[in-house]
This record gives sequence, C-alpha cells and structure tokens, in this order.
Amino acid sequence: MAKRRRIKHSATFEERLAEEAIKFKEAAESQPPGSPARELLLRRARQTEAASHINN
Repeated sequence: MAKRRRIKHSATFEERLAEEAIKFKEAAESQPPGSPARELLLRRARQTEAASHINN
C-alpha cells in the first residue's frame, strides 16, 4: 500500500484562500470586460472568498 504524502503549509487555510482570490481578481482585470474568461475568474474569486467565510 502506498504511503500518503504529507505537506506542511506555512500559511493557514484562510490565508491561502485569500491569496488565491487575489490572484483570480488580478487575472480577471487583465481580461476584456464581458469575456467568458473574466467571468470565470471572477466566479472562482467569489467561490474562494465564500469558502474562507464558511471555514470560519
């Protein structure tokens, strides 16, 4: 049976989610308004923010 790899994170789960949301928002700003890619990035940013709030 294979061993499960363990990862030690330097940041908390909430911090990592916040960083991810910021990255999605920055990437969305580089897309033209109304483009499907921009909408997808903004939706993912909202999802990560919601996940952070739910985790609290």
